[in-house]
Amino acid sequence: MAGRSSIPTNSSALIAVIADEDTITGFLMAGVGNVDLRKKTNYLLVDNKTTVKQIEDAFKEFTAREDIAIVLISQYIANMIRFLVDSYNKPVPAILEIPSKDHPYDPAHDSVLSRVKYLFSTESVASERR
Repeated sequence: MAGRSSIPTNSSALIAVIADEDTITGFLMAGVGNVDLRKKTNYLLVDNKTTVKQIEDAFKEFTAREDIAIVLISQYIANMIRFLVDSYNKPVPAILEIPSKDHPYDPAHDSVLSRVKYLFSTESVASERR
């Protein structure tokens, strides 16, 4: 299909995670972690020493990698780089905001949910005009 992004079929696709220590630990215990031959991981552990620049760089790296299908990012961390998350518009890798132990999920800040709401409100207006 022309114009559509696809996940490479010759190898398995990865899930990348940008989150706090507890969330990263949980995903690593579930088997999500990966380290390639160049010692690059598919996760970024964010703590109080992590700079916004490091988060931005990891987000850009993960969204540019062809072996990553989904990027999970804690919502409070996504808020630190909201301009990057909101401007990202490719279907693969998909960006999903998740809650963390210390920061509850706020649907008002979820970029995916706001896009879906926008699409449904546009469709409902268009269907009313028919």
